[in-house]
Amino acid sequence: MTAAPVVVTGTGTDVGKTVATAALAALARSTGRDAGLCKPVQTGLAPGVPGDAHEAARLSGVGRVLEVRRLPDPLAPETAARVAGLPQSTLGDLVRPIRRWLATSDAGESATAPPLGLIEGAGGLLVRLGTGVTVLDLAVALDAPVIVVARAGLGTLSDTELTVRAIESAGLWCAGIVVGSWPADPGLAERCNVVELPRLNGVPVLGRVPEGAGALTPAAFVRRAPGWFVDGALDAALPSRGPTTSACVPTTTR
Repeated sequence: MTAAPVVVTGTGTDVGKTVATAALAALARSTGRDAGLCKPVQTGLAPGVPGDAHEAARLSGVGRVLEVRRLPDPLAPETAARVAGLPQSTLGDLVRPIRRWLATSDAGESATAPPLGLIEGAGGLLVRLGTGVTVLDLAVALDAPVIVVARAGLGTLSDTELTVRAIESAGLWCAGIVVGSWPADPGLAERCNVVELPRLNGVPVLGRVPEGAGALTPAAFVRRAPGWFVDGALDAALPSRGPTTSACVPTTTR
């Protein structure tokens, strides 16, 4: 059974995208679905050092990982390739191996639920993966629903609405929003934002990942991750499924 691609993007850099992707993978596995993790372009790491997809796999227990390309400098991929004097990635360079990877899911044809191929972008939606190739372009080429990882605090309403509008303007389905780092003691802005985000964007808040979740042991992470999401959080990302009708705020962030 070919895995369904789901692109996980952020409203910017350092919003908790990798840990949120790991939590989505753990959630998928808790419902009996196969899951895989893909990072189209990893920057800022030397060869042999575990990248974002490998860290998400370590936390979630996922075994299928694809990193298409790695660039040495901690920059946006287009800039990192230019600084290193390396060729720019083309859309085809990225899409072809991802499609092959999706087609070789471990789940058999008898599986009752479609597997998910979670594809983590780089930074925000319009980050260039190569000259003229954005994370959004990759999602369009894969015809993938998009999950947006957002900040909890001040400024997130505008950043998130701009991201959701860009996704929808491209003709793609925004499956929902995940708050990437929910504080242990949320202030007024955070409490208001988690209500305002679905109202302003017309898409649900699927979950809130507690701050510091990436420091949990893999066993604790896998055990707790499903409780960070609303019931049916992944339904909107599955083929032939409409938007989730679940409540916008999960009941626990244990």
